Amino acid sequence: MTDDQLIEQFLAGNLQAFNLLVWRWQKPIYNFALRFLGNAEDAHEVTQKTFIKAYKKLHTLKDRHKFNTWLHQIALNLCRDENKRRRRRTFISLDQIEPKWQSRLEKKTLPGVEGATVEKALQQMELQQILQQALERIPEEQRTVVILKELQGMKFTEIAELLGISVNTVKSRMYYGLNALRKILNQWNIDREAIYDDL
Repeated sequence: MTDDQLIEQFLAGNLQAFNLLVWRWQKPIYNFALRFLGNAEDAHEVTQKTFIKAYKKLHTLKDRHKFNTWLHQIALNLCRDENKRRRRRTFISLDQIEPKWQSRLEKKTLPGVEGATVEKALQQMELQQILQQALERIPEEQRTVVILKELQGMKFTEIAELLGISVNTVKSRMYYGLNALRKILNQWNIDREAIYDDL
């Protein structure tokens, strides 16, 4: 069943249809908030608030084909509000990550993972942490576009509509954002291809 059909059923009084929309979109919205905020607890809270707001405002959505964009717009606004409240961020230094990674590798303490797969699992965890740190260090307008395009898989036209800017501006922010990420990863001597391949 499509999003359009579920929305139509929900607006007709079928509350279960909205639960299906939540089930379908909860993970993408959480992942977006997590990448934007860098904190699982905050991302979980933003996700909950996003669907509460969507539940209350779904009747105002004029074009049901744009539910994905509309939902991400709500989440983005809530993420920005959260950032304003926090004002400061906590960065984990790369020096702190490396000893933890080495320690866990030596002890093989990952639950449910054995043998050679321990190293790969730990490397993936480390690379995800590094990518998150790098994302947090680039300007918000660039970070938003990179997350929406590279990690959420949205089209340039969808991002442009979501942000209320031109497609060319989206592409420009994408270009500068990826360049900024590359410079940061180069400074840290990290192979960015390894990060993208493992995500």
